[in-house]
Amino acid sequence: MERVPILKIGDILLVSIQLDMSDQTAVQLQEDLAERIVATGCHGVIIDITALDIVDSFVGRMLSTIASISKVLDAETVVVGMRPAVAITLVELGLSLNGIRTALNVERGMELIAAARADELDLQLDDDPDAETATP
Repeated sequence: MERVPILKIGDILLVSIQLDMSDQTAVQLQEDLAERIVATGCHGVIIDITALDIVDSFVGRMLSTIASISKVLDAETVVVGMRPAVAITLVELGLSLNGIRTALNVERGMELIAAARADELDLQLDDDPDAETATP
């Protein structure tokens, strides 16, 4: 069975899907990714689907499931590299990919995750009544 590589780049895990996803490969990816999120404490997951020419309902559901698992484990998911034909197919299949943010490329995906993380940290500081505020 082939495995999808998961690379750690700073606080982000990069998953580059370069092969057709069988059911077994998808389940293995979900398990491997969940384990890596917990082991590394990463707060972002980028799934690069640039190499996929066709996305069916199975792959769409798999992406949604991965995003849900990642969110439960405190990691934001961004799908990058979606081709126009893939986007059209997903819409035609009625798959809106709820909970998944998209970006044109890995660089923009990293920017989205960094911005989301910064917003989350700002909210945590705003909610902390014990946080000290600097006064001039």
